[in-house]
Amino acid sequence: MENVFYLSTNKHSDMIDITSSIEQWIRNNNVKDGIAVVSSLHTTAGITVNENADPDVKTDMLMRLDEAYPWEHPSDRHGEGNTAAHLKTSTVGHEQTLIISGGELVLGTWQGVYFCEFDGPRGSRKYMVKVIEG
Repeated sequence: MENVFYLSTNKHSDMIDITSSIEQWIRNNNVKDGIAVVSSLHTTAGITVNENADPDVKTDMLMRLDEAYPWEHPSDRHGEGNTAAHLKTSTVGHEQTLIISGGELVLGTWQGVYFCEFDGPRGSRKYMVKVIEG
């Protein structure tokens, strides 16, 4: 079973908590146990699991990614000028595999699932959730 989710992004770089959307979809579809694969359908946006309690963690992560991959680099050859966004997506990853148990995502106390925008703002972004029940 799978579903495509849509969202808009408002910033050049952002980490948007999508945990509740995934959890609601799992509940609505009566999934009790299995594996959920959450995948960004873009080359300049990723998916990660990280802290959802302190917003400074997101700020620091985005800042450090900018330090590692500066937006403009004199040797970049990609014509769109967003090589840094591609590198960030490859570093963060485009998908995460999550466990579902008892109808709930298995996440640690401070964990959330994030859609990571690295080339925004964008009016329409997509991510897919595919569940393998069992």
